[in-house]
Amino acid sequence: MSTLTGIILASLFGGVLSISVAAAFAMSARAEWVPMLVSYAIGALLGAAFLEILPHAFELTKSIEHTAATILFGILLFFVLEKLVLWRHCHVAHCEAHDAPAHDHDNDHGRSGLMIMVGDTFHNFVDGIIIAAAFLADFQLGVVTALAIIAHEIPQEVGDFLILLHSGYTKKQAFLLNLLSSIATVVGGVIAYFALQSLGDWIPFCLGIAAASMIYVAVADLIPGLHKRPELQATLQQALLIGLGIGSIWLTKALLGDLA
Repeated sequence: MSTLTGIILASLFGGVLSISVAAAFAMSARAEWVPMLVSYAIGALLGAAFLEILPHAFELTKSIEHTAATILFGILLFFVLEKLVLWRHCHVAHCEAHDAPAHDHDNDHGRSGLMIMVGDTFHNFVDGIIIAAAFLADFQLGVVTALAIIAHEIPQEVGDFLILLHSGYTKKQAFLLNLLSSIATVVGGVIAYFALQSLGDWIPFCLGIAAASMIYVAVADLIPGLHKRPELQATLQQALLIGLGIGSIWLTKALLGDLA
């Protein structure tokens, strides 16, 4: 299988799978499973970043210091980008993104859903670039990276579905909009494949940004939500699922290594 084919298949499969699973959760009574998916996603993201992406980035780079600085820059970049997104949704006195009651979304005539789709499309485009950079570095790394992205996309897509439904979209419209948005992953992957062919020295830095993205999402966005359930049973469950996410990345890496 060629690298370009792997990128396209991983992008398509990842988008369709994550959206289909998210739709099943969002449209059924299984939405209470989403916190467990979040814990698993944290492990998958951290496992992919520290067990696969960073080792490859340091192996390919000509300067470990520059790559480490890229990771640090990436974490700061995602902090600023998230602040801009929050600023876009918030006013000085209060934040609509966090403080408004859920039923307010029913009367926004689709504005919240539209903003979610714009942001999600850009996010998917960046995911495509990350997948392409990983595949260009190593086919096995590409597969593991795609799996980690799928793991964290599912709980995110569940949230997107619920927002779209609250914004007045039908279940069919919400599914089709999310599916259309996922095409941006393929577009980003194909563009990055051809761009990075002539810019091979950039691959370690793209991997550094990819690792920064996964670390930031896991540590800054997902882990704080777990602290809302401080009881011992919930903590043990979360730790177990995070370990399961890390273990699944390690197992995937081991199995792919045996097949190579």
